Amino acid sequence: MPSFDHPPTVVGCPIPANTPHAVSVTLPSWSANVAYEEGEDWVVSKMKNGYPRFFWHEKIQQLISLVESRYGGPDEKAIILPSYKVACQCRTYMHRLTKLTDPIIRVVEITVPPPSKGVQSNISIVFYPESEVDLAKSFWQHTGAGISSRMAEYCLERLKAADTPKSEPKSAADAFKLAKNTFRRYAKKVESPSVASSEEESDDSREFSTFLEERFGRNLDISFVKQVKIALRRRIAGTLEDNLDISQVLQTQPHVSTRDVEGLTEDDVFIYPTGMNSIFSAHQLLLAALENKKSVCFGFPYIDTLKILNKWGPGCHFFGHGEPQDLVELEKLLEGGEQVMALFCEFPSNPLLKTPNLKEIRRLADKYHFVVVVDETVGNFKNIHVLEYADIVVSSLTKIFSGDSNVMGGSLVLSPASKYYDVLKQTLSKEYEDIMWAEDAIFLERNSRDFASRIGRINVNAEALCGLLLMEPTVKNVYYPKHSSTRQFYDECRTENGGYGGLLSIVFHEPRHAQAFFDAVKTAKGPSLGTNFTLLCPYTVIAHFREMEWASEYGVDPFLVRVSVGLETTKDLVETFTNALKSLS
Repeated sequence: MPSFDHPPTVVGCPIPANTPHAVSVTLPSWSANVAYEEGEDWVVSKMKNGYPRFFWHEKIQQLISLVESRYGGPDEKAIILPSYKVACQCRTYMHRLTKLTDPIIRVVEITVPPPSKGVQSNISIVFYPESEVDLAKSFWQHTGAGISSRMAEYCLERLKAADTPKSEPKSAADAFKLAKNTFRRYAKKVESPSVASSEEESDDSREFSTFLEERFGRNLDISFVKQVKIALRRRIAGTLEDNLDISQVLQTQPHVSTRDVEGLTEDDVFIYPTGMNSIFSAHQLLLAALENKKSVCFGFPYIDTLKILNKWGPGCHFFGHGEPQDLVELEKLLEGGEQVMALFCEFPSNPLLKTPNLKEIRRLADKYHFVVVVDETVGNFKNIHVLEYADIVVSSLTKIFSGDSNVMGGSLVLSPASKYYDVLKQTLSKEYEDIMWAEDAIFLERNSRDFASRIGRINVNAEALCGLLLMEPTVKNVYYPKHSSTRQFYDECRTENGGYGGLLSIVFHEPRHAQAFFDAVKTAKGPSLGTNFTLLCPYTVIAHFREMEWASEYGVDPFLVRVSVGLETTKDLVETFTNALKSLS
């Protein structure tokens, strides 16, 4: 069970510690977060990982360096993507937004031997002028379509191996010596897993970690990836019992979905490499299937959703406050003749935890003929059922569905009840591309087996923390669905045994108290949410550092502290927060 005993405290340490593909990184103080945003060396130089859409993992950086040296030209940089289609999207995006005149932006495909039959391991590289690095990284960030660190690690090994002559042992004695030395290296890693630095890691370290996962952990061999993805889709569709392993999945017929729309099956679920890529793909799907019109972004979303709607297609109408009055204004806009393609919203929103009125949104969608896309990441489908009101539901599987903070993933679910179902399903049958790396799918399946059983504990813990914080005189606001003016809209979609989720945000009366509390609280501190352990971040600093004034116009305080609540015992959690609050007096 996770605890507060030893949260990582060293700047740049992965969260969780000793996790090669962690999706969070330790930024243990307010000043460290600011320094990261400002690119200060004392923070950035210590980071070998970060949140993957914003920071290129060291394995990705190494692979980029390798392909640049082999295939790049003078003054060219590279971005590596998991398919030719994605690379072409990147090239088109860069041509459209670059300020250069006739830049040379080219795509190179590389064949990489697959780890198993049926696994796609080829990569596509976009080479571009060195001056356009920020533009290339913005494509990576907004679309969530970059290769994962596990895929980069695999491709790096295979491409290096192609250049390394293999030496076979010349005798039985040589073979025994090689085996003995290898065992010693493995034994050292088991006894002291945190001793070796990434620079000291050899090719066999990855082989050994894979062996441990498959032999003593719960991971499956990569050859099972097809079955693994079926299990994931069934789990998301609500047609798979909890805690089943793959052998049971293959032997068991899926039951009727426990979600809120009749007829939902795994065939209505589509898997993506990140949550943001599922949002990007939903928007691309609508642009391909329907008449291109502006969309609506309702409520203050995670920033890249808004970027997607504005940078691809005709743009969007932004109702950033997400209040009931905004729906009145939207109806006036529509009644005046404005036509929209879709409305995107979060249920509830991150970080203000406001809940949109989905019943009213559905009424408007039916009357004015637009698609409703709901991001259920923060609420999650064990707490809330939103398919009744949505045409498309997207989610980041990186978060509580996984919980272990060591793999990325996303999903898109089509509602069989939607009047757009047939056209969207037909379009997906032609446009959908499965670009989730096989190893990532295997880790995600393993992590999510106990997804449902974790939700209840996290709900209880979050409510206990809210109870403490609401009584604290230094606290100005606690944002949480249960204590929001929009609670009624959440309750209309809450499941019979559902709670209010594991995300809350705190605003203190005085900025100095926000900084002091953040520095004092003894939890993990870094980007991301939905982890099995409690994780804090100064949200506005890491998400809106260069646009704080704009964010504050929509109620996002510059000193907001976001709390993602984990599985610790309620007593320990409350005690830890109590101690941090005491430091303010």
